[in-house]
Amino acid sequence: MTTVTETKLTQVPHVVGGERILADGRVGPVFNPATGQQIAEVALASADFVHEAARAARDAQKAWRDTGLGKRQQVMFRLRQIISERAEELARIITGEHGKTVPDALGEVARGLENVEFCTSLMHHLKGDYSEQVAGGVDVHQVRQPIGVVACITPFNFPVMVPLWMVTTAIAAGNAVILKPSERDPSAAVWLADAFAEAGLPAGILNVVHGDKEAVDAILDDPIIRAVSFVGSTPIAKYIYTRAAENGKRVQALGGAKNHMIVMPDADLDAAADAAVSAGYGSAGERCMAVSVVVAVGDIADEFIEKVTQRIRGLRVGDGFDPDSDMGPLITRDALERVTGFVDGASGEGATVVVDGRELDVSGEGFFIGPSLVDNVAPGMRVYDEEIFGPVLSVTRVSSYDEAVELINANRFANGTAVFTRDGKTARQFEYDIEVGMVGINVPIPVPIGAYSFGGWKESLFGDTHMYGPESFNFYTRRKVVTTRWPDPSESQLSLGFPTH
Repeated sequence: MTTVTETKLTQVPHVVGGERILADGRVGPVFNPATGQQIAEVALASADFVHEAARAARDAQKAWRDTGLGKRQQVMFRLRQIISERAEELARIITGEHGKTVPDALGEVARGLENVEFCTSLMHHLKGDYSEQVAGGVDVHQVRQPIGVVACITPFNFPVMVPLWMVTTAIAAGNAVILKPSERDPSAAVWLADAFAEAGLPAGILNVVHGDKEAVDAILDDPIIRAVSFVGSTPIAKYIYTRAAENGKRVQALGGAKNHMIVMPDADLDAAADAAVSAGYGSAGERCMAVSVVVAVGDIADEFIEKVTQRIRGLRVGDGFDPDSDMGPLITRDALERVTGFVDGASGEGATVVVDGRELDVSGEGFFIGPSLVDNVAPGMRVYDEEIFGPVLSVTRVSSYDEAVELINANRFANGTAVFTRDGKTARQFEYDIEVGMVGINVPIPVPIGAYSFGGWKESLFGDTHMYGPESFNFYTRRKVVTTRWPDPSESQLSLGFPTH
């Protein structure tokens, strides 16, 4: 490894063992999505570099595990203060590389802070259990212990929130972390590593390793790394889950989504239209909890579409640093071309393009597309079946509540869903019937608060543990059960029978 020296290029470095490390080989471009211009390059780790980082993490973790819970807790309190005081600075880093508006980036930082705040109560979350006198003179207790070295592979769309959802809990539980952020917007991860260090986290506990598939495969294969957390598309989630599990690792891999929002005939259509536009086009639709399909029940579709169209016409698309912008660009040119392709093909599949985001007129070379609204969408169409991850909102028309529920439950994705209704009985029945991990009742993006955990069902989650909150502490710890007896030395202990109580 070579430590940072003067360089003519702006390069986003790795952070390993407390040192910033420049690339000694491959690099990748980092763009400003609003201009389309390259603004930096990022080091791309080799497999050997990943293995070296894992060894550094293992060596540091031994002392961190021995650190008292009170000292770990103080790190969390200081981290919360640092991020809170410098949230604007962090948000602007997100906007510069991701493209989302600064207010949206500030919201991301705030949601990440919820998990930091949850982890300040780590003494409570790491408590064990104790049972006295389970048999004559026999007691049993259970303790939680850290796994060791864990890896967190995080997506481009939330370069701060998702790392804080993963990394903070893993560290609070006594582990060391290899964080592999998206190479598309990597600078926020380095900022977080600096913030953790400033908060008092020892060197080597949080290591940032940038890279592409070569680095990911090395993480999945490295025997030192014992657990992997991932958020991304379903095909990659499947791959990561399979390869890591084959190597004996604990895995939570969160995949894609196709989130439906049912609008019942009795719903407040203005409120539902506000929700659909906000949840469908916020962050240019690059959210795994974005509403992508509105299921209009009964005869409300025409009126609802008119209300959504009116709201779309009032949205301003532009640079995320412009305070007048409601929506920024997509992350890359490839993403722009992919989303454009969905709109291109919708009419040919039998759908109706009501609002065409391709018609957006924005000067410059940024990766911009306007909000699109597509009506008469149905299963079997590519615009319905696939995760678009862009500002394309589809409308599907059904005749009844039962048909709407059947449609959603038949989908291979099951991340989030919502129903808009004024009827409590319908809402309760929806909660009972629907086969989706996160449900909103008149709430379009039902991301749980920090005291609960985040994750979907079906092909939206591989593994059995959700992110952040209580389930996250379960994922990042192993439970050990100890059975204790202090017998009278004069008693004979010889017994070949199976022990019973």
